[in-house]
Amino acid sequence: MSTPALPDLINIGRQWFQKRQWSPFPFQEEVWQAYLEGKSGLLNAPTGSGKTYALWMPCLLEFIRQQPTNYQTTKKNGLRVIWITPLRALAKDIQAALQQVCHDLQIPWEIGLRTGDTSSSERQKQKKQWPECLITTPESLHLMLSQKGAYLTFQQVEGFIVDEWHELVGSKRGVQVELGLARVRALSQRTLRVWGVSATIGNLEQAAQVLLGPKNTENQAMVRAHLDKKLEVTSILPDEVEKFPWAGHLGTNLLPKILPIIEASQTTLLFTNTRAQTEIWYQKILEYAPHLAGIIAMHHGSIDNQVRQWVEDALHAGTLKLVVCTSSLDLGVDFRPVETVIQVGGPKGIARFLQRAGRSGHRPGATSKIYFLPTHSLELVEGAALRAAIQEGLCEDRPPLHNTIDVLIQYLLTLAVGDGFRAEELYEEIKGTYTFQSLSAEAWQWCLHFITEGGESLQAYEEYSKAIVEDGVYKVINQRTSLRHRFGIGTIVSDPMLKVRFSRGGTLGQVEESFISKLNPGDNFWFAGRPLKLERIKGLTVYVRPSKATKATVPRWMGGRLPLSSQLSQMIQQQLAEASQGKCSHIEMQTIQPLLELQSQWSQIPQPGTLLIELFESREGHHALFYPFEGRLVHEVMASVIALRISRLTPITFSLAMNDYGFELLSDQEIPLQEALELDLFTTEGLLEDIHRSINDTEMSKRKFREIASIAGLIFQGFPGKPVSFKHLQASSQILYDVFSEYEPNNLLLRQSMEEVLYEQLDQSRLHRAMEHIRQQAIHISRPPKPTPFAFPIMVDRLRARLTSETLEDRIAKMQIQLEKFASKT
Repeated sequence: MSTPALPDLINIGRQWFQKRQWSPFPFQEEVWQAYLEGKSGLLNAPTGSGKTYALWMPCLLEFIRQQPTNYQTTKKNGLRVIWITPLRALAKDIQAALQQVCHDLQIPWEIGLRTGDTSSSERQKQKKQWPECLITTPESLHLMLSQKGAYLTFQQVEGFIVDEWHELVGSKRGVQVELGLARVRALSQRTLRVWGVSATIGNLEQAAQVLLGPKNTENQAMVRAHLDKKLEVTSILPDEVEKFPWAGHLGTNLLPKILPIIEASQTTLLFTNTRAQTEIWYQKILEYAPHLAGIIAMHHGSIDNQVRQWVEDALHAGTLKLVVCTSSLDLGVDFRPVETVIQVGGPKGIARFLQRAGRSGHRPGATSKIYFLPTHSLELVEGAALRAAIQEGLCEDRPPLHNTIDVLIQYLLTLAVGDGFRAEELYEEIKGTYTFQSLSAEAWQWCLHFITEGGESLQAYEEYSKAIVEDGVYKVINQRTSLRHRFGIGTIVSDPMLKVRFSRGGTLGQVEESFISKLNPGDNFWFAGRPLKLERIKGLTVYVRPSKATKATVPRWMGGRLPLSSQLSQMIQQQLAEASQGKCSHIEMQTIQPLLELQSQWSQIPQPGTLLIELFESREGHHALFYPFEGRLVHEVMASVIALRISRLTPITFSLAMNDYGFELLSDQEIPLQEALELDLFTTEGLLEDIHRSINDTEMSKRKFREIASIAGLIFQGFPGKPVSFKHLQASSQILYDVFSEYEPNNLLLRQSMEEVLYEQLDQSRLHRAMEHIRQQAIHISRPPKPTPFAFPIMVDRLRARLTSETLEDRIAKMQIQLEKFASKT
């Protein structure tokens, strides 16, 4: 039998679709053809549109073309396709879908899984006989590269598929993918086709270049689905709008309005932005609707894996009515029974909102339904902005990273632990990636010196001399070093976690050491949806028993609040600008009309082209409120810089507060604002120096260095089940930071920690743009008689830090009543 022509191969794919009473979309056939023509590329298609079949079908059709006479009987073909997924939860769904196509086409391929959940016996079985397709994570791919004989594993690979690439690009896990792909490309003896699958992302062309590499520009394809995905966005509106809102107050008060939505849907996902909020909402819903017990569940990253797996299986089976969750269920897991999604609070990003909306109606042609539930009145502006952004097709960019030295050092040791590497060859290979295309020869030599000698500062310590050079090959021969490195592969670094177990057996999940260390035996806390009483802490295990307490502490995990994206910020300002002109085209803006009218009466509605500054006095002192609308992270740094610059004019002390819309400076003396503005208060000249002087960036850099040092292998975080304590990690990283600062100030890891603080935590580039933008704006100074509706939530954030949670509501309620009375008089 002759080799099938390309049209005949595509017809095989069409016939498979027809047998399932489907029809392939044009974009699916476009990907099939491009793949079979030997092209690499990126597929951009909405969630639930059939992206998996678009990339899997041509992998099988290529196999049929290679062996037209015996493809149904040929077994033991070696590893042919690597399928990268960012989440373990996605892996089983993908495996089932891929295996079904193989079964229907009678192709005897095995689809294997290799993630952190894969048993050691299954891994050993895979090494003896690799499946034709392996679904794995970035970390597990690097673990494979750290094995002896890895070069044999990847010789037959011809397909490299990266699912949900928009979730990986711009992160260190994405850099891991780039490096792993570069190695697979070098080891494969076949023509390697590389494809990424991406849903929501703004800089699509750049994302493709990051994945495929700047040197692999020939024979590439960009396929866009151009599908009209139906999306219904509905905001849950309060009966009465608070004119003086504050974050978190409104949310749970709207429970009576979301219960009918839950009851009317087969299955609902209720998304929150943090694990702590998930715990709180689960508790509040059960208090309000106890009849949901047994058909409501919780899902977040700190709950025990077996519990999460049970939740996912129950979602598939349609036995759960409601799941309260975080981003742990954001990505493309196909839960067909999910009809409705509820987003609690502003998602702070358009892409995140779209991604969560796509969890409902997760199939071609189905309508995705998402409800937006504001946690305070002003958040309704964000709901209107999200609606407008979706109508305009806007989405955030994911800027790629550059020269992440900690990931590179880990990767070099990964290869050295495995088959070893030759420096000259690997340097060219690594420079072929987007992230390291500008890696200098000096930086490369520094990295090599670091893994072999520990660098200038640590070369006297044998522990840091991990690799040796034999006949030009860099390798690790110490078994203990190899073992510790394999356990440390990965770029996700968090506060050490302690297991939470019942004294009589049964694991609930994990909490961070920094939280549990503040509790004493006998204290109550909420976790995994139930009140628990702390009995004792033994080793790295927290022993608890059930509690009947009605009030308990809710755990807080590291990560903090999500930053407001610049695209969504622009859309918020656009909605406010229209409102200031009397145009309220969205129901959300119409609902908060009384609030906007009072804001306009006492001050002004913030709008593009003008920076609004409000000045007023209260019993607390002199207040200055600024409204740049650049997000909490930018406002935190901007407030510190502005306070520093004003303090140069006169000795003055400030208290600072901020939210996503603006920031407050509070002082016990009059603020010389006019004089400061005349001296170019928002100049970008000397901005970097002012950032360093105004905030404790040294402490921030030390915290960031702990993460970088862990990724680079300078700090060993412990073996599975036996992690090193947080205090030990902190002390070790502190010593290393001080040593490098004093004896090796040009240490690349030290420099990286400072750069990451500036460009990631402090968002220095966005701050610079914001300051430049403000300098080109008109400045409107308003002197309202009292705190305005826009000022009130910022002031509450300051009070939140000073008052206990028990007295906060009472204090704020009194303030609201006083302001409402004053407003009614005026």
